[in-house]
Amino acid sequence: MSRPNFIKDMSLAPLGRRLIEAAEHEMPGLLATREKYAASKPLAGIRVCGSLHMTVQTAVLIDTLKALGADIRWCSCNIFSTVDAAAAYIAAQGIPVFAYKGETLEDYWNFTLETITFPGMKGPQQIVDDGGDVTLLLHKGFAAENDPSILDHAESEEERILAALVRRCLRERPGWFHQVVPEVVGVSEETTTGCNRLYSMMAEHRLLFPAVNVNQSVTKSKFDNLYGTRHSLLDGIVRATDVMIAGKTCVVCGFGDVGKGCVASLRGQGARVIVTEIDPICALQASMSGLEVRTLEECLPLADIYVTATGNCDIIKAHHMSQMKDQAIVCNIGHFDNEIDVAGLHAFPGVRHENIKPQVDKWIFPDNHCIILLAEGRLVNLGCAMGHPSFVMSNSFTNQTLAQLAIARREYTKVGVYVLPKILDEEVARLHLGKLNVHLTTLSPKQAAYIGVKVEGPYKSDDYRY
Repeated sequence: MSRPNFIKDMSLAPLGRRLIEAAEHEMPGLLATREKYAASKPLAGIRVCGSLHMTVQTAVLIDTLKALGADIRWCSCNIFSTVDAAAAYIAAQGIPVFAYKGETLEDYWNFTLETITFPGMKGPQQIVDDGGDVTLLLHKGFAAENDPSILDHAESEEERILAALVRRCLRERPGWFHQVVPEVVGVSEETTTGCNRLYSMMAEHRLLFPAVNVNQSVTKSKFDNLYGTRHSLLDGIVRATDVMIAGKTCVVCGFGDVGKGCVASLRGQGARVIVTEIDPICALQASMSGLEVRTLEECLPLADIYVTATGNCDIIKAHHMSQMKDQAIVCNIGHFDNEIDVAGLHAFPGVRHENIKPQVDKWIFPDNHCIILLAEGRLVNLGCAMGHPSFVMSNSFTNQTLAQLAIARREYTKVGVYVLPKILDEEVARLHLGKLNVHLTTLSPKQAAYIGVKVEGPYKSDDYRY
């Protein structure tokens, strides 16, 4: 059975409303999209579920989808990222939301199940995903109904919790996943790691419905990942520790778009930054940007702050942390929590744990040196601060809204992973220029013909890297 909501404190709704009103001022593209489509209600009656950080900015996205007619249920995609006032505001609108800051993993997966369970035991028709956990649950349940033995191979604590949830579904709602999955028209995926999951599923012929890779939009990946990170990484570290960055030696693991944002953030405060990389192209970019590129092992005696930004697993292991300087700060800004080996830290012989404050933990090794771990290895900018600022999230969420509209128009009917067209990417950017008092130059017909484009765009080929 579905329930109306599960949040921390409904009395926070008025605060949430004030925060959201302030955020709307910084989200011109999303509000322009809402205004453009609100009258026609293109999502009318469509069951849309979302698993995306329940922040103030996400509340503006939910309001937009609601204004376009969607029937919505929502949860967060991270146990620490919810802004409780924003969740209360959404609940006060009568929209089912299941999120609070500091969820247990059991609650997290139960909330994900609640989010995909609409009244009458119906499932979603469209999905807004961030990291792919709704997509994962639907696929895992569908596969387990065919072969329950797939649930016997869980390795991590979270995988065991997910397996237990699916087993419960097999008992309490037999055949339910086979009933609801065929009704899913499509998913729009927000983040790099979630999109990597989708491409893997497609390659292995396991993907069950169409997907839109929102992360591939330039106005998402080159703005949210780079400029958003440049702002919010520092915010998270400073709120958590109040440490001065200037003069510190910082290691950024990974020099993709997110890593580049991290480096810019730390360098801007006067830090000495070292990069670790596996990719020779990214390593060369880092070196030619004036950065040292080293292995993590070389950095252990030197660094004061470590940031993982790879989207991979097992980047900083427990034995690495045991060799770090006393009071070294360790944090992650990749989507999942497995970049830092927190489980290995718990199991390290003789290690002691002391909680300093929520999402700030001291881990003391047998030789009495310690490290400071932020947000339990989860996203530091959302666990210890408020995430990316509203303006850059307006870019991302305008893309999400356009993807949901494209899915509703049945533009993607075959199973596969799609990207939004370049002309929409440029339109998303255009919607944000006025806020920054940007004046575009207009091509003459002769100039447009000379470079082989239309006067109104698009101006770059699909494979242009920006």
